Amino acid sequence: PESKRLKQFKETIYDLLPELDLPDLLLEIHQLTGFADEFTHISEKQARAENLPLSICAVLLAEACNVGIDDVVNPNVPALRRNRLLWVQQNYIRDETLTYANARLVAAQAEIPLAQQWGGGHVASADGQRFKVPVESLNAVHSWKHFGEGRGITYLTFMSDQFSSFYGVVIPGAVREALYILDGLLEQQTVLEPVEIMTDTAGYTDIIFGLFWLLGYQFSPRLRDIGKTRFWRINRKARYGALNKVARHKINTKRIVANWDDLLRVAGSLKLGMVTASRFMKTLQAGKGSSELAKAIGEVGRIAKTLYLLNYIDDADYRRRILTQLNHGEQRHQLARAVFHGRRGQVWKKYQDGQEDQLGALGLVVNVIVLWNTLYLNKAINSLRAGGMEIREKDINRLTPLVFDHIRMTGRYDFTLTAKPEPGGLRPMRRK
Repeated sequence: PESKRLKQFKETIYDLLPELDLPDLLLEIHQLTGFADEFTHISEKQARAENLPLSICAVLLAEACNVGIDDVVNPNVPALRRNRLLWVQQNYIRDETLTYANARLVAAQAEIPLAQQWGGGHVASADGQRFKVPVESLNAVHSWKHFGEGRGITYLTFMSDQFSSFYGVVIPGAVREALYILDGLLEQQTVLEPVEIMTDTAGYTDIIFGLFWLLGYQFSPRLRDIGKTRFWRINRKARYGALNKVARHKINTKRIVANWDDLLRVAGSLKLGMVTASRFMKTLQAGKGSSELAKAIGEVGRIAKTLYLLNYIDDADYRRRILTQLNHGEQRHQLARAVFHGRRGQVWKKYQDGQEDQLGALGLVVNVIVLWNTLYLNKAINSLRAGGMEIREKDINRLTPLVFDHIRMTGRYDFTLTAKPEPGGLRPMRRK
């Protein structure tokens, strides 16, 4: 719970954040980090048009806000003319450049003292955000639970304890997110080195626990139905006191030993990027029955899962830390929804590449906002301390850069006539 002192502190800090338009925020962060310089031409790597960062920021805003190019066109500015923006969208905005630009933002976030106080970047959460797709798309699926009568996709994002998102992937709405949990750790290209991933119950399987353990990572899901969870033991004759009757199921150690070499090969292949974790897990689940390799990974996972469950049940602070990180992920979704306000928050791209580019732009813009907020929160704390205000470290830890009331996402209306009507009082018709 938040004390009265903490609420007053938060209100004081957040009220110090300057109000501004989202385009200004993007341009300011580019001036500080140069993230727009990571966007290169798809075929001519050295091609740089005049005032290109302005065009790139405009296209990113159009994609992230889901409003379309026309809403950011300004015929009076060469870098914002329609043909220029369409050229930039087609030749500069793609997965590769979005990844590089995002890595620069994550690196800048990691250098801020306030972000370092929030965490070291070794802990992260993974959570999916649902988007309806009202157009025909092979990548969108029906799911009454998430999309009602419509179809949709899921954007699975990975956010560190420094509040920066270091990886995102678009998956069909009905596919289990557990298949993609390891991809975020193995394929991300930032300065962060996360070793622990926290998820909700949807990401929980024995095979996931096994692969995490083989790769040296910690899988920390929040478990809602823990009373139904099985505990495992290696020795049937061992006595565990009060837990003796709970751990009724025995690990098949012979299966692990028989497949140990293959388990090491799997870990090496995943670590070296010879195969993606999601594709490997789909292969394990193909067919009617589980393979011996899949069963062996599951046996290893049951050991890791039992050890995790004992810590999860015994340590209230650990459970609270998991819940806090997951709550931060939910707050990030709220910020992403506020940015992605156009077209009722629905994705209108038909193809997977277009969906990935648009939601990748959304993730990038959210990271830009997080970085801007962190910089100014850090400045506000220093200013208040310089003025003699006593600030407790535990109160600083309760701050979040995911606030957005001070940011104008939808722009402002201009009541200046941009075209003179004809003598009869009407504008000229459009010419085709």
